[in-house]
Amino acid sequence: MATRVIGAGSLARDLGNWRSVGEDDEAGSRRSARPAYLALAEGIRLLIHDGRAPLGVALPSERDLATTLGVSRTTITSTYALLREHGYLISRQGSRSTVALPPAVPHDGTRPARSILAMMAQPELATVDMTYAAMAAPLEMQEAYATALQGIPAYLGTHGMDPVGLLALREVVARRYTERGLPTEPDQILITLGAQHGLRLLLNVLTAPAARVLIDHPTYPNAIEAIRDVGARPVPVPLLPETVGGGWDLDGIRSAARQTAATLAYLVPDFNNPTGLLLDEAGRAELAAIARETRMTVVVDESMVDLSLSGAPMPPPVAAFAKGAEIVTIGSASKSFWGGLRVGWVRTNQALITKLLGIRSTVDLGTPVMDQLATVHLLENAGVILDRRRDQLRAQRAVLMTALADELPEWRVSPGAGGMSLWAQLPAPVSTALAATAPNHGVLLAAGPRFGVQGAFERFIRLPFTHPEADLRLAVKGIAATYEALTPRAAEPLQSLTLY
Repeated sequence: MATRVIGAGSLARDLGNWRSVGEDDEAGSRRSARPAYLALAEGIRLLIHDGRAPLGVALPSERDLATTLGVSRTTITSTYALLREHGYLISRQGSRSTVALPPAVPHDGTRPARSILAMMAQPELATVDMTYAAMAAPLEMQEAYATALQGIPAYLGTHGMDPVGLLALREVVARRYTERGLPTEPDQILITLGAQHGLRLLLNVLTAPAARVLIDHPTYPNAIEAIRDVGARPVPVPLLPETVGGGWDLDGIRSAARQTAATLAYLVPDFNNPTGLLLDEAGRAELAAIARETRMTVVVDESMVDLSLSGAPMPPPVAAFAKGAEIVTIGSASKSFWGGLRVGWVRTNQALITKLLGIRSTVDLGTPVMDQLATVHLLENAGVILDRRRDQLRAQRAVLMTALADELPEWRVSPGAGGMSLWAQLPAPVSTALAATAPNHGVLLAAGPRFGVQGAFERFIRLPFTHPEADLRLAVKGIAATYEALTPRAAEPLQSLTLY
């Protein structure tokens, strides 16, 4: 299969103002600018560290990039040579130069870490666990289970195993989709043990070993692991927060689908985890069109869909723009209500649901009846519950951002449109070192590379705002102490590339 190539126009767009000049010296005069090839090499290297130039992808030809950037071909040749010398490019005779990371940059190129907690010794002091983004149960949770208990006698005369899901719950879920602009019947809904379970069922049906699966980058780490566990290969398409439309590189998705022959994509356009970005209505229509053009099925994860924090109206579901079966939607009650409520669903056509049921019978025999009945009660009373939870998340997000501005003003943090976490950019690629050292200062962190593939996002870290406000302030103080404790060399911004 042909190597995937970054277009010269896309690379130029992501590089932005790469020809930055030096700062004023003490006399007020401008220092001389860096050589063009060095400035360009540093710009490309930052894109590699940030995951916006994915590993294994080929850079544009020297001729194309020189023409697009308006520089000489000699400049591009020198840039590529410098990157190659420092281990950021791999060149093979007769092939394009592909993006890499130097051996000196620690990363696991085969799979995400099993669990951040599993790799840590038990800390001696009380810690704030920032490795998860999930809230405590709402006050109504006990009422939901009490109501479920009252309704359970109607099912005790049956065997209690329904792999499709209770009709009452499928009706409520279908009605919610219809109210959001996507007409849905109950027989288009399959109830699962959470969104992750639904994704695993879909991967088993829709992929094959070595198949390519497009993902937004960064994305939910357990989804990356699920893709790899079925033998498929995640193909990252970087998110671009500064672009119009919410951050999704739709041209990049189209190009990647064509170049890799991917038949499946997993995307989180409703408050992407970890960035909180939201794909706008026009982008959703184009995404559905891309799926049709490339004959690619797009699995849309709506686990965070109820957690809009901007106050702006929500766009319709992506599947509302589909003309066939090209968009499959998975959802969950876990983020909206409680992580311990393992209830999710798949919305698709009956033919695919039949295939999913064939796979499901080898894994489990259905979702617990009590949990389904409790979810019915929660969804029927979702308005009041979710309004209160969104207010709580807004307040906690504001506290976290204020604490970061006070303690770590050099970090770049911008709130997404919703979700449960901030995606913070560090001045230096030390995310893994930060996460490894933070338990000594009372904080557990999930390093940025867990949300990408092959070592990307060493300059980023996810910071959930699902903890009480006092815990968030305490966590930021611990993070700041950790960052300060890193070695001076590690805490410095990326050093300039130099020729030896």
